[in-house]
Amino acid sequence: MDKAKEKVQRFRAREQRILDAALELLLEHGEEKVTVEQIAERVDIGKGTIYKHFISKTEIYMRLLMDYEKSLTERLKTALTAAEQGDITAPARAYFESRMADPSKDRLFQRLEEKIIALNLAPEMIGELHAIRNSNASALNRVFERRMEQGVLKKVPAYYYYSTYWALVQGAVELYHSKSFADVIEDREGLMEFIMDVGVHIGDISGRRSQETGRPGGEAAGSSFG
Repeated sequence: MDKAKEKVQRFRAREQRILDAALELLLEHGEEKVTVEQIAERVDIGKGTIYKHFISKTEIYMRLLMDYEKSLTERLKTALTAAEQGDITAPARAYFESRMADPSKDRLFQRLEEKIIALNLAPEMIGELHAIRNSNASALNRVFERRMEQGVLKKVPAYYYYSTYWALVQGAVELYHSKSFADVIEDREGLMEFIMDVGVHIGDISGRRSQETGRPGGEAAGSSFG
């Protein structure tokens, strides 16, 4: 490997360490208390080195948000391939598993995005973030439309399903952290799995179709997504 490539690799590796350290500190202390100095100390580099990678703390936060959304994009791509091969619930599982795997991180990112938008700190990067998210939503909406055409899902505007997915995750994340429900919820992980299962199967009428037609699983349940 030549020196130029090695230098680029070291730069990218250090940048990822900065992002990882920022996320750790945000989860430990909250966004109001984290400073660039703390991030630099966690990575064991000088404060000035941080600014070789990011122009501000806000840019660090926006990179975390965009990387989070991009990871969902990658999972959806894999899930869409699985759906085309007959696993029609794969995209829904990918969405819920991605967003509910770490409720603390999802809740943190929700707060960060809301504050950055409210303060108009990074409008161009927010636009990029929303473009990625809209692309993910469009991919899921196409899945919903195909499943409705196949008679597997109840026919409603496709965005009803995506909006319900979003609402279920938002509510689940808040419930996970709710002090009001702390004495009621004995098994938080089990509850998250249950909510995820509800989301994956919401609107599914294939069982009803099975009873109506007398065919196990319904005519469309095992059909291709192509």
